[in-house]
Amino acid sequence: MSDEATEPDQEFAAMQAVFSALSPLDEGARQRVVDYVSSRLGLAATVARKSSSGKQGVIADEGYDEVEQEMSAQVGGSPRTFEHFAEVFDAVDPQTDRDRALVAAYWLQTSTDAPSVDGFSINKELKHLGHGLGNVTRAIDGLKATKPALMIQLKKSGKSQQARKEYKVTAAGVKYIEGILNEKG
Repeated sequence: MSDEATEPDQEFAAMQAVFSALSPLDEGARQRVVDYVSSRLGLAATVARKSSSGKQGVIADEGYDEVEQEMSAQVGGSPRTFEHFAEVFDAVDPQTDRDRALVAAYWLQTSTDAPSVDGFSINKELKHLGHGLGNVTRAIDGLKATKPALMIQLKKSGKSQQARKEYKVTAAGVKYIEGILNEKG
């Protein structure tokens, strides 16, 4: 097999990997990742951006839609959707407080497109199912300490240790949960 025959296969595999990594992220996060990687690799990025009218800008190659559809089909399309938190909780079947907190945060963040979640809301969802955490902050701190972090703290309101904190499930956290969902799918 010649190098010319394998090069398109390698390019397509790279496109699939990039698509899989970027698809769970919101538009702003996707753009930051593409900008950063392009900068690190010394590339001039040609990326479709939405104009103020909401229309998609032109991207360099014709046939882009076909490539995107093929990649979406090969990486499993969009993740499963759930109508209720109980359904996603049952599908993931978390066994630790950390995983329970992550599943609840994932649900709150993805089901409402919320930019952040707080520990109180996470524990409230878990309590509704009879799985309330004794110390939600400790569970979230464990998720923040993993490498890569599965959750991050965005801000803290107040000065006391018990002040309300806002968190976000990272792309790694979303990938972790969706990986479990796809595995058990």
